[in-house]
Amino acid sequence: MIHRENNHPSIAVNRARTMVAIVALGCTLASQSVVAQDAKTIAATVCVACHGEDGNSMIPMFPKIAGLQESYIVKQLRDFQSGRRKSDIMAPIVAALKAEDFASLAAFYSGQKLKPGDAGDKKVAGFGKMVYFEGNEETGVPACVGCHQPLGAGHQVYPRIGGQHVQYLTQQLKNFASGDRSNDVSRFMRVVAKRMTDEEIDSVAAYLADLDAK
Repeated sequence: MIHRENNHPSIAVNRARTMVAIVALGCTLASQSVVAQDAKTIAATVCVACHGEDGNSMIPMFPKIAGLQESYIVKQLRDFQSGRRKSDIMAPIVAALKAEDFASLAAFYSGQKLKPGDAGDKKVAGFGKMVYFEGNEETGVPACVGCHQPLGAGHQVYPRIGGQHVQYLTQQLKNFASGDRSNDVSRFMRVVAKRMTDEEIDSVAAYLADLDAK
């Protein structure tokens, strides 16, 4: 019996489609690699001085951005660019970036692991924990946990704040309270921070410092 090779047209078509899919996948992966490399290069040459190699800033006045939500990072960069969020340091840096850099940088830093800090005075942090979970009913301060989650992990709208520097968190809360920072959603943080006492602000920041929001 003579065996003939099956040259059915559908087999050839399927093989062609498979090859196209493989080539397309290769191009996509190559493109993603370039984007990731670009973001890593920018991070290592531009962002590293303030935010560290992996987004874990060693300088308390500058935020740790490792592990932050991508959408939040992109929003902050856009706000710095538009002037909605003021910063003499960030404004010229963001002005030198391209719009497409925002998403790639956000993806890079979001994928890094945040390293928690030290809460310091346990008594202060203990009071901060109470405010974080219970708020202050008498002054209308809501519990922080409602938006930022039990370990400070946040979600797409509200940022991860667990493990952040005490000095940075304290300053940002005071900036919201004074109106110096005004890029919050629906003025929510400005209203909340204005109701908080300095003791509450300092204590909540201390409590959050060593939280590991995995």
